[in-house]
Amino acid sequence: MHRNQIAAALAVVTATSLLIAPPAQASGFATQQIAWQQCSSEPGFERLQCGSFTAPMDWNNPRNGKTVTIAVSRTVPLNGKAKTAVFTNPGGPGGEGRTLPLVYLDRPKLSENAEIYGIDVRGTGASSNVTCGGYDTLGSADPRDRSRANLDLIYGGMELQAKFCQTKSGEFGKYVTTEQTVKDLDLLRQVLGRKKVDWLGYSGGSWMGAYYATYFPKTLDKIVLDSNTEFTGTWQSVFGDFGLGFERRFRVDFAPWVAKHDNVFHLGKTGEEVRQAYERTRAKLAEQPVTLPEGTYYPVTLDLVLVQGQYSKYAFDSTARKLAELAGTLPTPLTAQASYPDAQTATLHSIVCNDNKFRGDRKFLERDAVQDGAKWPLLGYYQIMGPCAYWNRPDVNLKQPNGIGVAPSLMVQSERDAPTPIEGAKRAHAGFAGSRMLTVKDEGDHGIYGFDNACVNNVVERYLVDRVTPSGDLSCPGVPLPEPGQQQAGPLEQARDLAVRLGW
Repeated sequence: MHRNQIAAALAVVTATSLLIAPPAQASGFATQQIAWQQCSSEPGFERLQCGSFTAPMDWNNPRNGKTVTIAVSRTVPLNGKAKTAVFTNPGGPGGEGRTLPLVYLDRPKLSENAEIYGIDVRGTGASSNVTCGGYDTLGSADPRDRSRANLDLIYGGMELQAKFCQTKSGEFGKYVTTEQTVKDLDLLRQVLGRKKVDWLGYSGGSWMGAYYATYFPKTLDKIVLDSNTEFTGTWQSVFGDFGLGFERRFRVDFAPWVAKHDNVFHLGKTGEEVRQAYERTRAKLAEQPVTLPEGTYYPVTLDLVLVQGQYSKYAFDSTARKLAELAGTLPTPLTAQASYPDAQTATLHSIVCNDNKFRGDRKFLERDAVQDGAKWPLLGYYQIMGPCAYWNRPDVNLKQPNGIGVAPSLMVQSERDAPTPIEGAKRAHAGFAGSRMLTVKDEGDHGIYGFDNACVNNVVERYLVDRVTPSGDLSCPGVPLPEPGQQQAGPLEQARDLAVRLGW
């Protein structure tokens, strides 16, 4: 089926499955029913069902008549007998979640014992959207250039980003927060008629899961938090660790791996030589950008290609090849370029800027970029949360996750996870009572459960399916780095690829 046909079909599904609850009483929202329909007739998607439900735009004023639509999906066991229900979240924040349940069909111990739900949280995907009007300042200027003119571009762009996001998203943008979202999640639980549900969240989904448990400690049973943010801190501390995490992954895992296979990539025989090849290539791109079939590469473009390649060891090959092409050590093939919807970016900015007060102004941002960039040059100069310094923040006061009164949770964490470094995960673990941490040794992938680590899969499924909570912290060995040309996709990549196939 063509992508526009799929989009039209999904529009019909969403429209016909939306049952608007009476806005006069908040309790009335729980009585609605979801009319589940097959998401798509595309082969491979037969078991994925889609629907939607209605939630108040503002849970603190649910009777004002203003509502939003939350799009959801599910898979059910083939025998129709589900012992549990698992809510999943791919992270972001703002990641679309409706294809994630399909990933677990390869884990029958889970998928044949549980209904697995995917959710496009408020702001993104097929749910009611926020938008920045297509404006995104990240990557528009090289943050290593600290000239006054370039700094004006960078921080003026961040200020403009905040204005675009808040103006284009209108009133709804003020209510795209973690607090509002976890109340949507618990409404879904009520609509499904479930007394309790389980949680399986990756990356930013660990933040969401910890807050869901904090706001509704009696309704979450088993809680798996994979690739953990420092959810006991602030988003500013989470994103503040980005430079550290990516630089470590780049220098300890990626660059030595490329050097090991110098006969393939010709970028250097040691990790340091590979790093220097990156710096030389970056400098050349600053002097003369290179246009390839998929687009034009500037220094910032190269940085972001390398950053994206640190999430999974199975991305090392394609990332190294692109670096080698730009360095001139490999020929350039014809490829296609991916694109990402604006709603995800807008939802990310809305959540992280609304949830916590950003501490600092432009002078702080300038100092912080120089300090972090000197230590971690791959990503340290970049400031994803910069627009929050200019954000007109609503009155949001999140509860503090501490784990008290919450069911014991299982945190899965690799030692060299780039976007969610283990330092923050350890602090969250220490501050979240009853949590158990499964540390994946000598591993740097982001998003572990549901892929190729048998030890991790067994521990998680013993907890989620067999309902056996580990007595304490434990560890699993990581999976060795692949040979060049070995291509696989982890659970989050699989979910994104499936969404692209559906045109979502």
